[in-house]
Formats: sequence, structure tokens, C-alpha cells
Amino acid sequence: MATAQGDTSARTSQTKRPRRARGPATPALSPAAAHDLDLLRQMLLIRRFEERCVELYSAAAIRGFVHLYIGEEAVAVGVHQTLSEQDAVVSTYREHGHALARGVPPEAVMAEMYGKATGCSHGRGGSMHLFDAGRRFYGGNAIVGGGLPLAAGLALADRMRGDSRVTCCFFGDGAFAEGEFHETANLAALWGLPVLFVCENNLYAMGTALAREHAQTDLAMRAASYGMAAWAVDGMDVHAVEKAARGAVESIRAGNGPHFLEMRTYRFRAHSMYDPDRYRPKDEIEEWKKHDPVTGLAEGMRKAGFLDTDAQEALGHEVMEAIDRAVRAAEQAPEEPTEDLLLHVTGRHEEVPS
Repeated sequence: MATAQGDTSARTSQTKRPRRARGPATPALSPAAAHDLDLLRQMLLIRRFEERCVELYSAAAIRGFVHLYIGEEAVAVGVHQTLSEQDAVVSTYREHGHALARGVPPEAVMAEMYGKATGCSHGRGGSMHLFDAGRRFYGGNAIVGGGLPLAAGLALADRMRGDSRVTCCFFGDGAFAEGEFHETANLAALWGLPVLFVCENNLYAMGTALAREHAQTDLAMRAASYGMAAWAVDGMDVHAVEKAARGAVESIRAGNGPHFLEMRTYRFRAHSMYDPDRYRPKDEIEEWKKHDPVTGLAEGMRKAGFLDTDAQEALGHEVMEAIDRAVRAAEQAPEEPTEDLLLHVTGRHEEVPS
């Protein structure tokens, strides 16, 4: 496992190191250790991917709006442990981490960031509109709260077909203030739809503190008023996230209607790359960084004897090589041909032959 030292932004050296002489065979990891290693690998991939996006955006290699997920990795990774390939996922415009956790290849995500034809949305969506129907990943949605009604529609379709599927809908505390949430929550509870509402409460929406926007800041309690099971979770602890999501998903599959999880988390970066981030104290950010989900899991693994320095270094190199491959592939990928610009466009006028 490579030099995955949590929030360290410095890029791991890409120079090749001499091979070490083989020692005794490494004992097989226990199921618990192997699972933790996989969680760490996924969170580290998201963290390093986002850090590379900062570099590429600063170099104008990628353009448009970019909303980083740094600090919130435990939510995406923990929740996805409990979902099957048949379940659907609806996301927000801060969705790079959700897409990667869902299994969308880094090459497809990075190519979309570059606006290339090999991107998961063929280069047409960019950072805010990642989409992969084959993996039932339905966006990426630039409208605050816009994914909520879509999630209800997907769940209703599954219910009408008799499919045993769950639709997981990620959204932020800002979307909780939108009418779409309350309308969707009401219908989902009324109709008993198989929806998992995952509210990523990072306390600031786009830039307004929770207490300045909501008279009652206990979002889980408010969601429960619609008659659905709801509770708050430490969103900086991937184990706590997975445990809560697993219980909720199992209950939904058992026919107990929608569930709501308020993931109490924090984004370490500004709302977007354009945001000067002047609305929150710097010491608050540093205090939250002490609860970094990546370093927290790595430290727990070291204490449990699941992770040593060599293994952590190996994991870090593995992740950085994967991101380097994604960047190279994106840089070499073709632009969409001009003649294809009207493909996938609904409602366009077709000339009727005379």
C-alpha cells in the first residue's frame, strides 16, 4: 500500500525504484483487513484524483466549474459497499467521488473532465454531468436538488416492474432547503418507494452556514417527520457510514420504504474552484482536517496491524499510477467530431423531405 498518507497533497515520485529481494511470502490478509485495505484504496483514489484535478484546472487543462469532494470520501465509499450493480445511483454536481466509487473507470471520468469523446458522457457533460447508464449511475446533475425527483422516478419504475432494487440519491444540505426534497420525500414515503436518501451535510451548502439557512438544523429529525426511518451518521468515519448504509439498504429491500441518512461531513476545499472561501474560519477547516477520513482509516489499520509503511507506500504508488494512466489517456483521446454534435440531442428539428 503506497505512501497513502491521508491529506498529503504532494505527488508521489514517479521514478522507478529498484526491486527488493523477495522475502518470505506475505501472509494472506484476514477478511476484515482485506476489506479495510479496499476501503482505503478507494478513498485514496478519490483523494488523489481530486488533487490532480486541482493541478489540471490550475494549468487550464480542464475548464468550467469543478467541485471537489476532498474530505467527504468516506460517504461515497462507505455507502457504495452496500449497493449492488442492479441498484441505481443519482448524484449531484460534486460527483467525481460518487462516480469513482460506483466503478466508473478513472480514464472515463478524467476524459470527461477534459471534454474528450472517450469521456463517460462523450465529453458533453464535463465535471458536473458524469453519467454511466451501464453502471446505473444517473448523474451528475448541475441543478441543486435536481436529482431527487429522478430518484423517485427510478424507484417507482423498479417498483412497478417488480424489481428488487434500491435507488440511492446523494444530495447536500443546500438541496434539503429546496422544494424538490420535500415533495420527493413526501411521495417516496407515501408510496413506500425503495429510495435511500443520503444527505451529505457539509454545513455550508454553497457558502451559507447551516444555522443561517435552517431554523432547525437536525436534518434527520426533519426527514423523519415524513414518516421514514432517518438518523444522523459520522460522515468522516467510513466504517460508521458503511454500517448505517447497510442497515438502511437491508431495511429498504425488506419492503420498509425509504430511509434517510444525514451524513455529517465536511469539505476541506472551497465550494468550487472559483470560490474564494471567505465564509468560514480557517481554524475550523484545520479542526475538521483532524478527522480526515483517509488518514483516520490508515491510522486505525496501522494500530490494528493491518498496514505497515511498505504496504502503505505500495498502495500510494498503485493509486498514483492509475491516475497518471487516466491523465495520459485523456490527453491522447480524440475530440468529438463536429459531425456528431447533433447526436444524442432530443427534440431537434428534422427536415421533412419535399
